[in-house]
Amino acid sequence: MTPSPAAPRRHLPSSPFAAPAAQAVEVFEVGDRVSHDKYGLGRVLDAGQQTVTVEFGSERIRMAPPYSRLTRL
Repeated sequence: MTPSPAAPRRHLPSSPFAAPAAQAVEVFEVGDRVSHDKYGLGRVLDAGQQTVTVEFGSERIRMAPPYSRLTRL
């Protein structure tokens, strides 16, 4: 059995080292077809600044960034 990857470390403001570069957040449009690791295939119903609402069959899920498990098809 392989161990799961460690979570990224938090940058402290008092650290003498440079902060890591921020990762770009993917932007989704209304009507985009998406795939999620847990919920499967879906369609974007609402794409706001802070959340994305996706319909997976009969279930609607609201997700906040980062969308690490959500990919556009």
